[in-house]
Amino acid sequence: MSLMANAVALPLIDRQVLRNLETHFIAPEIYTRDDVAARQAKLARIISNDIIPRLLKLHNDVIPDAPPVASLIEALAPSSADITGLADIVLGSDLEAAAAYVMVLRNRGLPMETLFVELLEPTARRLGEMWDKDECDFIDVTLGVARLQKLLAIFNDTHAMPALDQHRRVLMAMTPGNQHSFGVAMVERFLLAAGWDVRAELTGTADEIAAVARNSWFAVAGLTIGSERQIDSLKETIAQLRQQSRNRSIGIMVGGPIFTANPALSYEVGADATAPNAPAAVLVAQKLFDLAAAKSHA
Repeated sequence: MSLMANAVALPLIDRQVLRNLETHFIAPEIYTRDDVAARQAKLARIISNDIIPRLLKLHNDVIPDAPPVASLIEALAPSSADITGLADIVLGSDLEAAAAYVMVLRNRGLPMETLFVELLEPTARRLGEMWDKDECDFIDVTLGVARLQKLLAIFNDTHAMPALDQHRRVLMAMTPGNQHSFGVAMVERFLLAAGWDVRAELTGTADEIAAVARNSWFAVAGLTIGSERQIDSLKETIAQLRQQSRNRSIGIMVGGPIFTANPALSYEVGADATAPNAPAAVLVAQKLFDLAAAKSHA
């Protein structure tokens, strides 16, 4: 029985376009590996026996007529099982199944922003947790995150943007005063594997980081912080980035333990978003990219 016959139609995008997107969302050295197909095949049985039946059940469940909108959104909010299920799907090879999984929820009334916050980003976070626990390796997580990026690009309609590959550039930097480079290095590693062009600035001052963004175009800037002592420095750096960036719509994400404990702090320092781990940071970068693209075409 066909999954797509029992679920919902994808946005207007054919399989060849899906395949072509691989060149944007997966680095060539990973996409061309001999073992990629074998890695994907390992999860086919899980997807066939567990995830697809769960998707079909979700599609066929009856929702009570005309409940209050807030109650409906709460009732439809993705569960931990939905997040785990989508993580399993994107670790496989069927992007259409993953898109259908998201489409079912979106067609039930959940806006894309809600799906990002409550399904897609937590799924990327889950992939990072699986990697931390050695439940899958770096290549598996990279392939999974790449598919989540493609889902965002498809649903946000940026997959057909001219010169897509030329615009997927990130400036990663440590907040002046931060001496811990491990977080930046890890995010950089995942971004590179997910097809982003990354420039890392590990020792620059706020002026020097802003000068890099002034002299070169970046879609996103990512800054990490080691402790609360660097908050003022972070605020200054973000303000200068916004004032001087060649890309006036640059998206800014921040990371570090204090943002993991208090995500709302990211807005207080002037950033657009935060991410709790490196795979989630890749997906946040894609979201910020899509938002800027939507504004530029509005």
